This record gives sequence, C-alpha cells and structure tokens, in this order.
Amino acid sequence: MKKLLKRILLILLAVLIAVQAPFIYRRYKIGKVAEKISEGNLNRTLAGHPQYKEYKGIIHAHTSLGGHSTGGFDELISAANENDLDFVIMTEHYSDAYDTSALTLNGIYGKTLFVPGNEIDTSDGDRFLMIPGSSYAASLRNTSTRKVIEKLQGERRLALITYPEKFHSWNEQFDGDEVFSVHTASKKVNPFTGFFDLIWSYPAYPSLTLMSHFRRPDENLARFDQINATRHITLFAGTDAHSNIGFHLFGDDAGNKLFNIKIDPYTTTFGTVRLHVLLFKGQEFNQENLLRAVQFGQAFVGFDCMGYLIGFVSEATENNNWLQGMGGSVVWRSGLGLRASAPNDARFVIFRNGIKFLEEIGKQISTEAPGIGVYRVEVYLDHLGPPFDQMPWIISNSIYLVNDSFELSER
Repeated sequence: MKKLLKRILLILLAVLIAVQAPFIYRRYKIGKVAEKISEGNLNRTLAGHPQYKEYKGIIHAHTSLGGHSTGGFDELISAANENDLDFVIMTEHYSDAYDTSALTLNGIYGKTLFVPGNEIDTSDGDRFLMIPGSSYAASLRNTSTRKVIEKLQGERRLALITYPEKFHSWNEQFDGDEVFSVHTASKKVNPFTGFFDLIWSYPAYPSLTLMSHFRRPDENLARFDQINATRHITLFAGTDAHSNIGFHLFGDDAGNKLFNIKIDPYTTTFGTVRLHVLLFKGQEFNQENLLRAVQFGQAFVGFDCMGYLIGFVSEATENNNWLQGMGGSVVWRSGLGLRASAPNDARFVIFRNGIKFLEEIGKQISTEAPGIGVYRVEVYLDHLGPPFDQMPWIISNSIYLVNDSFELSER
C-alpha cells in the first residue's frame, strides 16, 4: 500500500512538473522580450516634431467613489506619477446620491493633470465616457443616445464610446471610439494559462505578461474605419482601470490584509497602454486644450510597455514639408505625400479607408498619396516575436485628404 501511494505521489509530482514546464518557458521567453525592449529603448532615435509637444496619459479610470473599484486617490496619484503620466482622464461611475465627477481628482497632483469625468448609460443601452463629468450623469440613463450626445456636445463635453462591442447607435454623431480596453481584453484571457502566468511571469513582467494575451482589436478597428471613412471621429484606447482584481486572506474594513495579491494595480494598467496627445508648441497644457486635441484626433494610441514611444509622427506633406498632422484635413491635390516615423525600426502599415495600402520596414515610411481618402498608420515590432508581433505598438488617428465638399465638424 505504501509503495502504491508513493507511486501515485510520484506520478502526481511528474504531472505537476509537466504542467508547469510550458509556463516556466513562457517566463523565459517574456524575459527575452523584455531584454529586446530595453535594448531598443537604449538605441532609440530621440525623434520629435517641430510643430508639436507630446503629452502621454490615460483615459478611463475609476476609484471607489462610484463603486466597482477598491482603488483610492493615493494609489492613483502615486501610480500616475510613477509612470510619468502627464494626464489622467477620470471616468467615475455615477451615483444617484452624489456627484462623483465633482468629488474625484481634478487639477494637477504631483506631475499629473487629472480631468474629472463620468461613465454613463443611455436608455438605448449604449455606454459613453462623458468628459468633463456632471451632476446629472445618473439621469442620462433615462435619455436616448441621440439626446445624450446632443446635450453633451451642446455643453462642449466629449461623448466617447466605451465598450464598442456592446454599442448599438452607430449612426449617431459621437466624438470618439474606444477601440481597445485593457479591462475588456483582460477578461478574455484563458483562465488556465492566465493562472499559471500569474505565478511565473506576472510578478517580474506584469504589463508584458498582460500584453502576451492581447490581440489586435480587429472588429473594433474595422467598425471605426467604416465610420471614419465618412466623417471625422477619433480613436483611443482606454485602461478601464479599477484596481480591484485579486484575492486576500483575512482582513478588515480598514483595508488591512494578512495576505494580498492585486492583479490590476493602477501602476500596471497605466504602464500598458497610453494615449499620446499632441499640442502645438506654445499652446498651454490645460484641460480645455487637452480635450480639444483628443476630440480632434491629434493623438495616437501607444502600447508603451513594448517600447519607448515619445516621438512618433504621422503627417501629410507637400514638397517634403509638413502640411497637416493627425486629425487634420487637406484638400487633395497631386503631389501630396504621407509620412510616418517612429523612435525604432518597425513595420509600418498605412491604411486607406480601412484597407491596407502600403507596408514597409524601417524607422520611417513615406509615399505619395494616391488620392482622396482617410489615412491612418499602425506600427509593429516584428523583432519581438510572437505573439507581440501581432499586436500593434502604435495605432494612429487619421489624416483626411478630401475634396472641397468634405467638412469636418468644428464645435
């Protein structure tokens, strides 16, 4: 009997080791990717653009104010400053009892500008980020999507789609579309692989471990491109940061815990994906100018955990000179060019009306524009290997080459 028990235990041990082996190897591979990223950061080109100054930050963050989160202001401010963020756009869940947007962070804390906003619902089952927020956020759940958008835009607030996979009212005149969400993508992680990655890889490489499970948001980008081919809208990525996923053993209401593991602390989600906003040099960095640049599409999405990103440029040119940047429109004429550059060698893909138009490898891509169209750029780091080579490092907003009848909305 003892021999049988010993044999069973040895078999179980062998099975346990066999199960762990692939995840130990994944830990090794992610470490190698981290080394490549560090090397690329050291060898990057300190690029930039003479027209713009770049600010990096995040959209879509919650605290315990509106429920659904255990995160507090101290943790949030610390994470924003630790990640060297220039801005954090708050989107607190609403409450029937009080104005969460008025009570959340507003202004500069340390080195970071915080902008107060709300996440809201409409009677049509759509969900938006309303920026800035308002005391009437809760009441909007009884109002149609069209009326909500009209009200927000009439008050110069942004109406940005969140959870596009659940959105219905695609014909309405919203301002922007959250094409990627860290929170939504994380919920799609396979629980089995996610659990063992949490043991082996996540403690050393939290953001990269998350990235290894993410995939290009094909459906969201296709939907964005379809609408963007007919009118101006902006794309962005959100963190939907809650800082509330994890587990602990024993604790009290004061937050004291004997053993505590938090999987989604703000510091991790803030280091994964960011929005890089471009303001014209000499333009004051404040809430109003930041939000207008976001609305205009003067920004790009960066998965910063894959490599240092300051200095990406996407522009329309004429005679090799800057003519217009992301979010801008130019009346098309023969000789107009398109140009994009990044701090490191990468694979550039230019899309025209959502269809791949040109693909090149290097630190820059440049071509003559073939005609009227909506052009945007995606950039990939193939040298990082799978699965990172299938996830964009950069997703730009669009440049519009138009005829005389195309007019952008300028509220």
